[in-house]
Amino acid sequence: MDVEIDHYVVLGLPSGEEGAQLSDQEINKAYRSKARELHPDKRPDDPNAHANFLKLQNSYQVLKDEKARKLFDDLLRIKREKVQRQGQQDSKRRKMMSDLEERERSVFAADPSMKAREEEERISRQLKQEIARIIAMHSNKKPAATAPSKQDGAADGGSGGGGNGLDKAKVLKVSWEKTGEGYTAQRLREIFREFGSVEDVVIKSTKKKGSALVVMESEDAAIAASGNVLSDLSNPLLVVPLQPGSSPAVFCAEKNEPDGPKLGNLVGAGYQDFENSVLEKMKKAAQKQK
Repeated sequence: MDVEIDHYVVLGLPSGEEGAQLSDQEINKAYRSKARELHPDKRPDDPNAHANFLKLQNSYQVLKDEKARKLFDDLLRIKREKVQRQGQQDSKRRKMMSDLEERERSVFAADPSMKAREEEERISRQLKQEIARIIAMHSNKKPAATAPSKQDGAADGGSGGGGNGLDKAKVLKVSWEKTGEGYTAQRLREIFREFGSVEDVVIKSTKKKGSALVVMESEDAAIAASGNVLSDLSNPLLVVPLQPGSSPAVFCAEKNEPDGPKLGNLVGAGYQDFENSVLEKMKKAAQKQK
């Protein structure tokens, strides 16, 4: 990531003081809108489509991280003050009546200029460190299943872990009609990895319908995928969070909006048994890794 990039502008948001006042919800909304616009599937003839989409994701990660965003806002503020100060200095120089007055003004202006330059360099270094931390955090794959803890509710079967060692907030239910070639595990990985690393994909197929569990690297990645996944127009995917309480949504390549049948019509009555079976296998795999 380049510290000279204005991450607010990349997401189509106002920068400067107005950008610093934006809420997380406004940033998320702008990212999802831009993601639909710049997704490589929407721009097959653009050789820079993938690079532009990656740039959008990087800017979103900086603004979503509280510490990195604070440093970035401070860097923008220092640059604005620097431009304002330079403008004031230029105005003063035009009004100088003699070389002596100009030299004296330059001496007095040197100290604040040096201090501002040092502060700008310090904040730039810190921002680079935070950007490196974000890249490292999102590039390292997390294990598909981890040992349950008391905090996530594994001890009492709560919603955090459900007693199976798998964070259900990271898991998506995906289903589709069995028409044409359908979807393979590799194809699903390619679709969902646009929103983060995919830890696991488990497919169940019948004669008429296909379904799968997709385990994302984080809850944020699962949420982003639920709102932005693109699939084939002729065979849209039904993407539903495994965690109860969310409504199903169908997405296709040209119309990235909810549409189509309800969950019960596509998933089928046997999906719950399939889900329980997969979670049990993931639990056993996590225990073997201990």
